Amino acid sequence: MTIRAIRNVLVVDGLGRTLPRATVLIKGDRITAVGDARQLGTPRGAIRIDGRGLTLLPGLMDCHVHLCLGGEPDVVQTVQQDDPALTLLKAVRYARQTLEAGFTTVRDVGARDHSIFQLKQAIDSGLLTGPRIAAAGRVICMPNGHAHFIGQEAEGPDAVVAAVQAQVEAGAEVIKFIASGGVLTPGTSPDSAQMTPEELAAGMTAARRAGRRVAAHAHSAQGMKNAIRAGAHSIEHATLMDEEAATLMTAHRAVMVPTLSALATTAGCGLSGGVPEQAVAKAKAMVARHKSSFKLARRAGVAIAMGTDAGVMPHGTNLRELGLMVNIGMTPMESIVATTKIAAQCLGWEDQVGTIEKGKYADIIIASTNPIQDIRSLENNDHIVFVMKDGNPLKNRLKEIPVDLLPGSGYPIDHAGNTRIGQYPG
Repeated sequence: MTIRAIRNVLVVDGLGRTLPRATVLIKGDRITAVGDARQLGTPRGAIRIDGRGLTLLPGLMDCHVHLCLGGEPDVVQTVQQDDPALTLLKAVRYARQTLEAGFTTVRDVGARDHSIFQLKQAIDSGLLTGPRIAAAGRVICMPNGHAHFIGQEAEGPDAVVAAVQAQVEAGAEVIKFIASGGVLTPGTSPDSAQMTPEELAAGMTAARRAGRRVAAHAHSAQGMKNAIRAGAHSIEHATLMDEEAATLMTAHRAVMVPTLSALATTAGCGLSGGVPEQAVAKAKAMVARHKSSFKLARRAGVAIAMGTDAGVMPHGTNLRELGLMVNIGMTPMESIVATTKIAAQCLGWEDQVGTIEKGKYADIIIASTNPIQDIRSLENNDHIVFVMKDGNPLKNRLKEIPVDLLPGSGYPIDHAGNTRIGQYPG
């Protein structure tokens, strides 16, 4: 079993702490030790990575992506016109781009069909390279409701429960409900609630009984409140939050997944970028209110997990979200915790991933910059020089230091008998 030692590295552990000169030991797919580099020894035969000048973080997590969408000016038209096989092939590429940006886990909260589960299987088996995926499959929406182009339309509590059961049987780990209108779907208003409280309650109860996490798309305050009362674990967007909704979220421990990037991208690209006029108008009308909702959530003590709506904006640009969160009140450390520990809690995977701790999966990234000093430095994917998932390096720009070679292995070896890989050539 392979043992790796990343030594003398600045660790940002996902718990809100930094370890300025640390060693992280990895055996197989797990982290086995984290500690001061001057006190924690390196096992004989371990592959060494010299972390001087680098920053190690938990593998990042995006709680809101759509791998069936590609950030085109009109994503609705594209996904409706593309053959399903082409959509899947594009998703393979988007998954790889997301991983190389430092994201070892994503939650896909809406796909055009069930091929997302085959993509997940192919990645999990090692056939393809990509992040760990928690997939919803098709969203559940009212007839002609928001996101019907990637949805299972249902009307009435019994039909909603049947739709939930269909997603569970297909392999969904999270069930997503559409509780308000949206930006991209023509003819729907973000201010309006969608699906009845009775439908949401029946569907979410069925999902919880099946052991699934529950996500709810909700821009409107009323849609948020309907979804929270019905049992949603997370509220996606939460754009038009009011005080009552914020209080309910805190009381029910519902997580906000803000997706600031999506509105900012849609409003910023505008008509000149080819975005449909109705989508631009709705996005521009909500950008300022979205920022106010984010600030309200923080004041109310709502847990915030990072999510981008990647697919509405290009995959691989996910880390822009951290800078946007910092711009409206988070510290860089808080934005990292939202993208690691809180994101893992949102998925229900906090016992396995999200922090640099003994026993967790070895999902690790290394940056050539210090994101605590400059969070936006992570937006340049070239600064993500190392990505490891399950103990397997899947992106590695670290340069080997020319020292003695271990006979027959190709790995450098120092005079203490430890194999060694050197610093990023910055």
